[in-house]
Amino acid sequence: MPATPPGVPDRGPDLSGLRPALPSPLRPVDDERFARRGVTLLLKRDDLIHPDLPGNKWRKLAPNIAAAAGRPLLTFGGAYSNHLRATAAAGRLLGFGTVGIVRGDELAGRPLNPSLARCAADGMRLRFVDRGTYRTKDEPGVLAELLRGHEDCVVVPEGGSNAPAARGCTELGRELRGAADVVAVACGTGGTLAGLAAGLAPGQQALGVPVLRGGFLGDTVRALQHEAFGGPAGDWRLEERFHFGGYARTTPALHAFADAFEDRHGLPVERLYVAKLLYALTALAEEGAFPAGTTVAAVVTGRPEPAGDAPAQPDSSR
Repeated sequence: MPATPPGVPDRGPDLSGLRPALPSPLRPVDDERFARRGVTLLLKRDDLIHPDLPGNKWRKLAPNIAAAAGRPLLTFGGAYSNHLRATAAAGRLLGFGTVGIVRGDELAGRPLNPSLARCAADGMRLRFVDRGTYRTKDEPGVLAELLRGHEDCVVVPEGGSNAPAARGCTELGRELRGAADVVAVACGTGGTLAGLAAGLAPGQQALGVPVLRGGFLGDTVRALQHEAFGGPAGDWRLEERFHFGGYARTTPALHAFADAFEDRHGLPVERLYVAKLLYALTALAEEGAFPAGTTVAAVVTGRPEPAGDAPAQPDSSR
């Protein structure tokens, strides 16, 4: 039997059958906006790990799948959730059941959008709940009601961020030890940053760029590290100025930046996370935030949505 991939407990389904491309490539980018400040930019291409479970989706889901040991997974997301799609794809590829609790009961009577249709085609059972219930889904009584009829399921939180996910993301940090002074990642639910920081070597810093507003992500990361590692782990900080209005929101300026980056470097740029990360790093470099001689690695956590899959309206549960 093939060896279990790095960072995944040796139990449950044989995840090596998915053939993840690990470690993901680390590639330099020649960009004068960084070079003229004496800063080297690297791209950590986690988007190339697996076609159906790219980037932090693999790193966060794989430990949860292994820990579930073949039991079905129940998880949460909005109408265009990357996390729901990745969970459904994993269930299809590895032969376990999946249930998706979808935010918005008004969607139940409508044709499925391309994202949810993909989940359903991959075998995910979809349950639509009203937004009030969704907001309180973590309360024990509400969760118990959502689990009715699905008591055999293992619950994975929205976005996949929990202690196993954070521990799984430590491998990302280990892959980057000695390669960069600062490792930056776009943050939604905090699990990738929590694990990344724990996996880096002393002297390296993890920089999180939240793609949502609210200022609460720091507390979330600290709580995840306490649950996963027993306390603070690694050197990390947040740069909260670059959310562009919040979850799944963009602006013409962000799209123009992403278009120009694609033209410069031939890299398709995912707009809701990766574009905000690269914009933030470019702005920070031009502000002189990185001393000359600094090497910055940007983690590319996903690929652009296929045509027709992008949300027409902001989706707060990606």
